[in-house]
Amino acid sequence: MTELSADPPVPPGSTRVRPEAIRAVPLRHPWRWVSAVVVLIVLGAVVDTFATASGLKWSVVGQYLFDVRILQAAVVTLYLTAIAMVVGVGLGVLLAVMRLSPNRVMAWVSWLYIWFFRGTPVLVQLFFWWNINTILSYLSVGIPFTHIMVQASTNSLITPLVAAILGLGLNEAAYMAEIVRAGIISVDQGQTEAAHALGMRRSLVMRRIVLPQAMRVIVPPTGNETISMLKTTSLAYIVTLHELFTVQQDISNFNYQIIALAIVASIWYLVMSSILTVCQFYIERHYARGSVRGLPPTPIQRLRRMLFQFHATPPFGSAAEPGVEPWLPPTHPHSGM
Repeated sequence: MTELSADPPVPPGSTRVRPEAIRAVPLRHPWRWVSAVVVLIVLGAVVDTFATASGLKWSVVGQYLFDVRILQAAVVTLYLTAIAMVVGVGLGVLLAVMRLSPNRVMAWVSWLYIWFFRGTPVLVQLFFWWNINTILSYLSVGIPFTHIMVQASTNSLITPLVAAILGLGLNEAAYMAEIVRAGIISVDQGQTEAAHALGMRRSLVMRRIVLPQAMRVIVPPTGNETISMLKTTSLAYIVTLHELFTVQQDISNFNYQIIALAIVASIWYLVMSSILTVCQFYIERHYARGSVRGLPPTPIQRLRRMLFQFHATPPFGSAAEPGVEPWLPPTHPHSGM
């Protein structure tokens, strides 16, 4: 048999000559630079227009940016966002399971709930809960066919905070139900059938098999819904809740600096949404384990790579290592087995 070799044989007494390195000339894209310059010029013009506006007093922005009333309103906004999302996620998971249930009544009730709350504006729902005392003066809960009953005034129960939580949380549950349902049906049906073949109950299969895998699909839109909820809390002004938008509006009604106070509120909304975006990134990164070969780099890792890694490491040897053939894989010692 003849031995096949990828490289031609080297005659005795001669040395292998290193081939000349290929000089790669990158393709130039001049229009990319032109478009980037145009965009920067337009952006600079817009920023300069607002920054130098005569009617905008930046000193007022700095004065009220860390005002105690603004900070307390920001805390109320975060609290309302957290409570509304807890209500929305919890009820949304229940509605999604009901929607996928083989019980026709449960599936129909879930569909009706989603249809109603997604089809009506959230501002209308907030207005409804805030004015529910006009049709129900008292709310009572009791045991049927007995005299055991607890009754309370609607005005004392439905406070501005409760009305905001009900309006935002119940509306969010309809959207979360569809998000969770999409995550559940993304899991392969064969895993559910295998779990049932092992004797696992449907609730146990959902809790231990389906939902952990569905989280990879559920988390990204849930993070978007949380950021959207943070901004939607501004609609709670209709129920006279002292959140960020309402407080800045009250202050601007007093000093007539409407745009300056709107910028103050926008800055705090941007800060809070940026923090939620970072949290969403790390949660997505956590649930991406097992579905991708390598986890996406963190912002700190990206910055470190951009600052300290200027070129890729050559796969086989380098010019700085004499005696190493760059076109041949490196040899490794073996045990002789």
